[in-house]
Amino acid sequence: MTTPKMLLAAASLTASLYANSAENPPQVHHQTIDMQGVKLFYREAGSVQAPTVLLLHGFGASSYMFRRLIPQLATKYHVIAPDLPGFGQTTVSSDVNFTYSFDNLATVIDAFTVAKKLDRYALYVFDYGAPVGWRLAVNNPEKITAIVSQNGNGYEEGLSAGWADMQKAWANPTAENREALRHFNNADMLKWQYTEGVTDTSLIAPETYQLAHSAIERIGVDVQLDLLVDYGNNIKQYSRLHDYFRRYQPPLLAIWGENDPFFLPAGANAFKRDNPNAEVQFLNTGHFAIETHGNEIAAAMLAFLNRSITP
Repeated sequence: MTTPKMLLAAASLTASLYANSAENPPQVHHQTIDMQGVKLFYREAGSVQAPTVLLLHGFGASSYMFRRLIPQLATKYHVIAPDLPGFGQTTVSSDVNFTYSFDNLATVIDAFTVAKKLDRYALYVFDYGAPVGWRLAVNNPEKITAIVSQNGNGYEEGLSAGWADMQKAWANPTAENREALRHFNNADMLKWQYTEGVTDTSLIAPETYQLAHSAIERIGVDVQLDLLVDYGNNIKQYSRLHDYFRRYQPPLLAIWGENDPFFLPAGANAFKRDNPNAEVQFLNTGHFAIETHGNEIAAAMLAFLNRSITP
């Protein structure tokens, strides 16, 4: 459990880094790379000589969610954040028969890490980024230096009642049950996912959910339905993830918006069952904790990464 003393040290470290980089803040580069017909968009900042941190976004978002976090981490780390296929600025060629499943999303991101020569990296996983990151870790344990999970679930007890419609579709994937998931992608529902559980919703920039909805409309709602139906396969792989945690015990920080309507605090605490040294910290906010508590997350991450992966 993170203590007040640790948080104070993290805040002091962040303030020091800000002071040192105020005159020359890290620049964020926006680039694309072709991965067998997938034109993968990504943001990158920091020295390539520094330890790498790979940021993986989730549903209703893109690498845009890391727009403020990247410069803070890049004062000391090489930071890279792709848009997953089906999201943001990443596009899939019309002549590629791409199946939108979490296995395929992970395959693309794994190939991306190889193309970028990321032999060792820390993971930040959020929402859909978690099952993608879990596959990377399970299949390439030697590459993972540390893990930060911000509302990135890995245990069944972390699933709230908000998953009832999805669970019904997993158990019985009929056209009717699939269609019942379409409302999760409308503008009002996306906004709700950003604001639910947030004390001061004026902290949520409207561009966040507006851009997410625009991307869904542009790329196609059926892509999102494919992923919602496929999400059930992530739960089937949880046992492999837990085996990985028990065997490798990676440094892990679970920093959680405790009012998340989809992923319960029990999911954060569960990491300690298989990885007893996991650190758990709760924030009084919702699912998109980074939008309201970005500075706290950055400070906690910097402190965690500095003691976990920095010589």
